[in-house]
Amino acid sequence: MGFGELFILAIGLSMDAFAVSICAGLGMTRVGFKNALVVGLYFGVFQAGMPLIGYFTATLFADRVAQYSHWIAFALLCFLGGKMMMDSFKKEQNAQSREHSLKPSSMLPLAVATSIDAFAVGVSFAFLQVNIAPAVSLIGVITLVISMVGVKIGNIFGVKFKAKAQFAGGVILVAIGLHILLGAIFSQ
Repeated sequence: MGFGELFILAIGLSMDAFAVSICAGLGMTRVGFKNALVVGLYFGVFQAGMPLIGYFTATLFADRVAQYSHWIAFALLCFLGGKMMMDSFKKEQNAQSREHSLKPSSMLPLAVATSIDAFAVGVSFAFLQVNIAPAVSLIGVITLVISMVGVKIGNIFGVKFKAKAQFAGGVILVAIGLHILLGAIFSQ
């Protein structure tokens, strides 16, 4: 697999993280480099880590995890999206409470949900005998950058539209989860 193919694959893998990063940016009162970097690191590290795990466990657990991965991603994204929609109806939401979205309890499930498909990519890397270190590095860096951009884009809309934008972000998370689930069901 050449650099061009890996680059396109990395961009494709980062699209879920990009969409969820936009949602994260919707809920922030202001976004500086540090906040965008934190979100980017969560998604970048998980998008790089999951193919690495998939690569090394290629044939041991791939069938067992792959058959349930869409359900796991669906459940996580629906739960977090539903919570985001419910939070949009709260009357009083101060700036400090909006910044809690960067805590591990919020970010880890999102990072896991958006990177589960990367596990399967790692399995395929093992079968294709891809040089894993540069592949996962490229995936991680591209996801980090794209996620940081997504946070900024989401923040621009979130500041303007506040609760409506947060509700829309929750709907988007649920829609992504539903897309993952339906895609897996109809591809069988």
